[in-house]
Amino acid sequence: MQASLELFMFVAGGVLAAASFLTAPAKAGRDIVSPFFGRNFAHRGLHEPDQSLPENSLQAFEEAVKLGYGVELDVHITKDGKIVVFHDDDLARACGLNRRVEDLSWEELSALRLFGTRHRIPLFSEALALIAGRGPVIVELKRGGRNTELCEKTYAQIREYGGACCVESFDPRIVAWFRRNAPELLRGQLARHPRELSRDAGRLNAFLVGNLLTNFMARPHFIAYGLGPKTPTVKLCELFGAMKVVWTSLDPKNEKGNDAVIFQYYRPEAKYR
Repeated sequence: MQASLELFMFVAGGVLAAASFLTAPAKAGRDIVSPFFGRNFAHRGLHEPDQSLPENSLQAFEEAVKLGYGVELDVHITKDGKIVVFHDDDLARACGLNRRVEDLSWEELSALRLFGTRHRIPLFSEALALIAGRGPVIVELKRGGRNTELCEKTYAQIREYGGACCVESFDPRIVAWFRRNAPELLRGQLARHPRELSRDAGRLNAFLVGNLLTNFMARPHFIAYGLGPKTPTVKLCELFGAMKVVWTSLDPKNEKGNDAVIFQYYRPEAKYR
């Protein structure tokens, strides 16, 4: 009996140690955390549910910063190496064109309009010039076939901008790139419960990312986790000190227990801490 208990304790200790190693976050200094802590971030800018003011448009970013909100936005790389602000991998939903963003040039993309409005797809540099330091920015890098180039060029523009920007991605390899090459930037791992992730990713990737078992690669400072239940390993990562960011909130009650909130379709206070 005693031997069985000792074996169980040994195995349990090993599992806990392994989970701790795999999921542990990096510690971020107060100076890089403070612009983002206790803030509400407009998801893809302050856009309208019917897209009459479209997501990820310059006007949506302007409306957000006018009210004191931070901005969350998404970036892709074009065929000719430009960094553009756009969410989906393809243009079907937003522009009615069955083509991928990476397969078109900036000139071709700039001729399109978002959701049938007058608004076009902006360059990342245009979005940063408009925001102009008036609020912090969360930049989600969308994985594709040219991740390294996307990371390099996004980072170069963030450095030139000089305002408060942090980076996040669902792809831990992208987050790991910033760990190696831009350790001074606040970086985050995007995730959600594995059963939700499995709708858009393979089961193995959903299991690994949804449980933060890739953190040993990226050592993110914050975890941007989708609304809903959290797995034990996510809770363990938070216990180790990861900054807690929630998306996509539809109610101010989600400020409770979270260090930053990515919201849409309501008007919370700009700061809640």
